[in-house]
Amino acid sequence: MEKYFLDLTALVVATVIVSYVLMRLKQPLLIAYIVTGIMIGPWGFKIIKEIDFISAISHLGIIFLLFLAGLVLHPQKLIRLFREVFWATVLASLLSFLTALLVSLLLGFGVCESLFVGIALMFSSTVLTVKLLPTTKLHHKKIGAICIGVLILEDILAVLVLAFIHAYRAELSFLTVSAIILLKVAALFTVAILFERYVFKYLIRHIERVHEMIFIFAIAWCFGNGWLSYRIGLSFEIGAFIAGVVLARHPVSLFISERLKPLRDFFLLLFFFSLGARINLSLTLGLLPFALLLSVIYVILKPIYFNKLLQWREENKSLSKEAGIRLGQSSEFSLLIGLALLEYGFITHRVFNFIEITTVLTIMFSSYIVVFLYPTPIGVNKSLIQD
Repeated sequence: MEKYFLDLTALVVATVIVSYVLMRLKQPLLIAYIVTGIMIGPWGFKIIKEIDFISAISHLGIIFLLFLAGLVLHPQKLIRLFREVFWATVLASLLSFLTALLVSLLLGFGVCESLFVGIALMFSSTVLTVKLLPTTKLHHKKIGAICIGVLILEDILAVLVLAFIHAYRAELSFLTVSAIILLKVAALFTVAILFERYVFKYLIRHIERVHEMIFIFAIAWCFGNGWLSYRIGLSFEIGAFIAGVVLARHPVSLFISERLKPLRDFFLLLFFFSLGARINLSLTLGLLPFALLLSVIYVILKPIYFNKLLQWREENKSLSKEAGIRLGQSSEFSLLIGLALLEYGFITHRVFNFIEITTVLTIMFSSYIVVFLYPTPIGVNKSLIQD
């Protein structure tokens, strides 16, 4: 127990120091979190030698992030949003896959290796995109709705990819796996709505005057749905998002959203730290030029894909451009997909390291672009800092 406390102490103190230095240099705070992980993690100065505990609890940040994202999306609004962005999401993911595939082939990776690199890198980062979204103005709420709609669809697609990787070992067809996943999502959503309608409303009337109880009850609702989602073969994150969407129909959602933001931000700090701490510099230095080239091409082309496709779906030009830039990176799901592929022997450690460093680089490059061009809660320019 003392070890974990000492690790968290070192993490927080080092993050404050690095964040202050980079903030004075007008650098994004997210970069400070990743740099801190690289510096004091197991492959840097080894102040923190093991990150399994930190990495595990950091996923609470993603769970809270998606729960809070769901709290601003009424179910009817979400369904309408899915219809608007479905084809743009699917086609942009396909084009991102082809980009990573072709560049990997040109860099000398084998056909199968390039195929798996493309699959792993085809999605956008929910954590980064939502973290950098302001929500105070109507324009930003529209941007937020578009981005969240795309991200949730991509998360469902990523879960399908993970399920298919596992199902391939069990010799199940892709159509069978897809149908099972979609039925599970529909069932989870139905159960959550029924519970909210016939149980949640009754309970909340008895505790709404005690703010601490509402806070605890909201966390229990989030984790409970996440647990149920995990038990039926989905992910905690999807369950948390559905919990938020269902709760968005209730007036208490705004109060819960404000109370949970500090908790979300702390765990996301741990997430970005663990992302940096995973990078083994001795193994990735040889791959760095390749990953750097793919990352630069990726963060240039992916925003263009989303921009053009969203305009094709009749979104206005400025919104489409901004949404494209905010979505222009690879995802934390890239690491999960890469680990699953590595576990089953589809890829080597070298290919996984390539996926890992490319993911981190696209997240770093994308965060730079967003915070210097658009309003965010953690902008480097005072005029662009908006909650």
